Amino acid sequence: MSWLWLTIISALLLGVYDFLKKSALTNNAVLPVIFGGIAAGALIWLPLVIWSGLAPASLPHPALHVTAITPLQHLQVFAKSALVVASWIFGYLGLKSLPLSIATPIRATSPIWTISLALLIYGESPTTRQWVGVGIILSSFFIFSMAGKKEGIHFHRSKAVYLIIIATMLGACSSILDKFLLQDADLSVTEVQAWFSLYSVPAMLPALWWWFQRRERNHFEFRWSIPAIGVALLLADLLYFSAIAQPEALISLITPVRRAAAVVSFALGIWLLKEQIRPTKVLAVIGIMVGVALLA
Repeated sequence: MSWLWLTIISALLLGVYDFLKKSALTNNAVLPVIFGGIAAGALIWLPLVIWSGLAPASLPHPALHVTAITPLQHLQVFAKSALVVASWIFGYLGLKSLPLSIATPIRATSPIWTISLALLIYGESPTTRQWVGVGIILSSFFIFSMAGKKEGIHFHRSKAVYLIIIATMLGACSSILDKFLLQDADLSVTEVQAWFSLYSVPAMLPALWWWFQRRERNHFEFRWSIPAIGVALLLADLLYFSAIAQPEALISLITPVRRAAAVVSFALGIWLLKEQIRPTKVLAVIGIMVGVALLA
């Protein structure tokens, strides 16, 4: 399957992932929810890592084999885990206080940061048509900010908005690191995803310990949507990493296409969470779809 189709399917799953996050976070403590999703992903990969170490020849498919990697590669993947966990913490805190149909489009502005880094570091060169598509997508995200004002969310004064923006910038840095790990550091998709999932657990522990020390202020309730977060992200990332691993893939295009997950999140927020629907939101969603079509 081409890297673009892998990215589009990943975006659909990412939209479901965003909905599950919002469902799990409603009237719930943020940090345990993040850890629960991380732990679910790690528990799926842990048996495969052990199996690969003990009897790799008996694995049902070679793609499931998690080979041994060097100490430097372990350090590089751990750095990615720490970066992503920090992005999740800021993003989840912002998402808890914002409507899903507003928060996810803000997060989707990461292309502007990723494109800048991709041009600077990798010298990627999208076509004129693809640049137009990116411009339409980014303009659509600006329209979402106008819709937010009508719901009492003033972007320049909202703490939650700033938290989402910080998460977005960290996520853009992670996208560039993904390309380095998969194309320059000689790591396979399975190795990156398996070790990233496992290393996210210790990367999250300091924040979780901080929450545990003050847990009387933060009510936590287990919900099945919490482990479902980890499963949805695992599937979305598997397709995403597979797309990036293809030599002809452009990270400056993968990121905006993947952020079209905002369309799925928007629909689920309106349909299942009964959030407000406004003409400006609909216009922005249409803009995202047109932009993605131009990128393709």
